[in-house]
Amino acid sequence: MQDRIALIGFGEAGSTFARAGGWETDARVFDRKTDGADAAAMRERYAEAGIEGAATPAEALADRPLVLSLVTADQALAVAQAAAPHLAPGALYCDGNSVAPQTKQAAARAVATAGAHYVDLAILAPVDPARLAVPLLLSGAQAEAAAAALARLGFQNLSIVGDAVGRASSIKMIRSVMVKGIEALTAECVLAAEAAGVRDAVLASLDASERPRPWEARADYNLDRMLIHGLRRAAEMEEVVKTLEALGTGAAMTRGTVERQRAIGTLGLGTPPEGLAEKLAAIEERTKPA
Repeated sequence: MQDRIALIGFGEAGSTFARAGGWETDARVFDRKTDGADAAAMRERYAEAGIEGAATPAEALADRPLVLSLVTADQALAVAQAAAPHLAPGALYCDGNSVAPQTKQAAARAVATAGAHYVDLAILAPVDPARLAVPLLLSGAQAEAAAAALARLGFQNLSIVGDAVGRASSIKMIRSVMVKGIEALTAECVLAAEAAGVRDAVLASLDASERPRPWEARADYNLDRMLIHGLRRAAEMEEVVKTLEALGTGAAMTRGTVERQRAIGTLGLGTPPEGLAEKLAAIEERTKPA
């Protein structure tokens, strides 16, 4: 009975986890799409997974010691606030939504007021094909209890990163600067290369120049180049903006690169200090408010 779970949201993540874990007898689910035009399709999804559907959030949450919220980011806080009055005393509310630490902290306050426990849960990779092996980070005062409960349900890759709500989501959000940023830069680059008829040559050039290295070393090197050559590189990237705009493929990411290169280049550090930590400290010292 201790493994009974309430799922809020039955999109890709919720349905994938339920099927992979064989949660037919353990889970009860509510998804707001059962109230709209997609109600029949959502109920069919419940049936295909063998999961009991609930007509209301209160019905889904009743007497459930473990709750897993997997909704869209814009609904995460509202869902936590709406769910709070219906949570069982001492229930573990695991918020697996991709939202800012501040949003999770606001949700935690609502859950705590109701006498339940909030756990910040960050999903660090696509749920398909990883399914229950997807890396999960947990933080919050009850992170260990939540990790144990999730492990009993079949999750295999759980890491506790602290007892403060917001720590897990901070890791995910800040990591996304790089992960999603590289995706956006990739699109901006290859769309322009295709429009200019030079895609193969551009990709071959990138293959020739890429030297894989740990991110610590990569970040140190990149900051070094920006501190020394940021102004020159900003000027070059302004010409890149002109190139992309002339092709009509868009230059949103490249405009941001101009701003960041110029901001770092204008710090006037001369010869950058050795090491990533030292560079970051020097940049912070130059940019902190007077």
